[in-house]
Amino acid sequence: MPNVASPKQVAASLTEFWSPRVVAEVDDAYIKVAKVRGSLAWHSHENEDELFLVLKGHLRIEMESGPVELREGEMFVVPKGVRHNPVAEEECHLMLIERKSTLHTGDVVTEKTRSLDEQLRPV
Repeated sequence: MPNVASPKQVAASLTEFWSPRVVAEVDDAYIKVAKVRGSLAWHSHENEDELFLVLKGHLRIEMESGPVELREGEMFVVPKGVRHNPVAEEECHLMLIERKSTLHTGDVVTEKTRSLDEQLRPV
């Protein structure tokens, strides 16, 4: 039987902010969902692009070239090597598509950094 998932429902069920959870795999990429509020950290992913899709709310992705504002249903790809900082003034639910090699906060480690094992925990 096929595995059907609702990223919106899974994101809404999460109890921790900035703690992405893997909900699917496609080839060499993970599909993740997260519930976020506040600021994550300035970081980059040297070898991987990162796709953000807003499932609920509003997300600002700060970048050195200027911010990108995303509303529900909108997506943006942060190109590899670009320093960025996701910020949500209010609770926001996201779907992320990243290569399996992508580290949560890239080249920076903070108290919000989550290991891959943490992200692979059952929802």
